[in-house]
Amino acid sequence: MREVTLLHGDGIGPEVISAAREVLEAAGAQLQWRDFAVGQEALDAGGEILPAAALESIERTGVCLKGPITTPVGEGFPSVNVALRKRLDLYANVRPVYNLPHVRSRFSGVDLVVVRENTEGLYSGIEHEVVPGVVESLKIATEKGCRRIARFAFDYARSHGRRRVHSVHKANIMKLTDGLFLRMAREAAKDYPEIEYREVIVDNACMQLVMKPEQFDVLVLENLYGDILSDLCAGLVGGLGMVAGANLGERAAIFEAVHGSAPDIAGKGIANPTAVMMAGVMLLRHIGASGPADRLQAALLGVYESGQHLTRDVGGSASTAEFTQAVLARLR
Repeated sequence: MREVTLLHGDGIGPEVISAAREVLEAAGAQLQWRDFAVGQEALDAGGEILPAAALESIERTGVCLKGPITTPVGEGFPSVNVALRKRLDLYANVRPVYNLPHVRSRFSGVDLVVVRENTEGLYSGIEHEVVPGVVESLKIATEKGCRRIARFAFDYARSHGRRRVHSVHKANIMKLTDGLFLRMAREAAKDYPEIEYREVIVDNACMQLVMKPEQFDVLVLENLYGDILSDLCAGLVGGLGMVAGANLGERAAIFEAVHGSAPDIAGKGIANPTAVMMAGVMLLRHIGASGPADRLQAALLGVYESGQHLTRDVGGSASTAEFTQAVLARLR
C-alpha cells in the first residue's frame, strides 16, 4: 500500500478529485490517501493557504495528486502552485499533449511533450515597487537551474523513445538569461547524440505550433514561456480539460489537472474529470504501478473511442458521475 497525499483543490477540484480517486482504486491501485485542504478551501476553514502539515505529508509520501487551486488575479493571496514548486524544488513541469478520439480539434496526430523549468524566470513572481508608480519584476536564471532542466528534457526524450528536442527561447533579446538557457541546452545535447536538437525563438514557436504542430516532439522552455505554450498546446487537442501535468523534483512529485478551478460550474456535476484521471495515470507510472496505469489509460481511451458518455465540454451530455461510471464499467 503506497501512501499518497491528496489535495482536493477549489471550485470543481473536489468533484474531479473524487472521480479520479474512484477510478484509481477500481484500476487496482494500492493507494492510501492522506487528505489536506489548501488554498481557498483551507482559508474558508480558518486555516493557512498552504498548511505545514500538507507540505510535510508531500515530503514524507513523496507523491501527491492535486486538484485545481484558485489563484486570485491581481490581488489576494499568492499562488499556492508556485509556493509548492518552490518549497519542494519541483523544478520540472511535464505536460504530455496528444489527441483523444472524438474530441474535436483543429489538428490530428498531435503528440508532443512540454518540459518547463518550474522554479526560476519571470513566473517566479519576484517583484517590488521601485518608487510610486514604477514596479519591477526580476527574471532569474541560474546555471544550475538551466542545466538540470535541459538534462531532464533529454533524459525524458531518451527514456520515452522521443527523437527530437526543441529549446524555446528569446535569446536574441534576452542575451544573458535566455542565452544561459541556450548554452546549457547545447551543452546537454552533446551527451545525447541519438536525439536531434533544435532551437526556436518563442514567438516563432507559437506560430509554428498553430501551423505545423507535428514537427515538434519535446519542447524545453523556461518558466513563463512554458506556462504560456503549454496552454497553447492544450488548445491544439481540445483544451486544458484534456491534459494532465506533473511537477517533479528530487524529493517529491505532484500530479495535477492543468485546468483551473472553474468556480462557475462548481457543484453542478458537469465538470470533466479526464485531466485529473490522466494525472492519476502519470502518478501510477511514477510509482511503478504500470499494471493499474495501463488499465486506467485503456479504460479512459475506451470511453472516448466509443463516443458515448462524454461530458459537455467535448460535445457530449454526460454528467461527471455518468462519465466516471462509464470509465468504471470498463475497469470491471
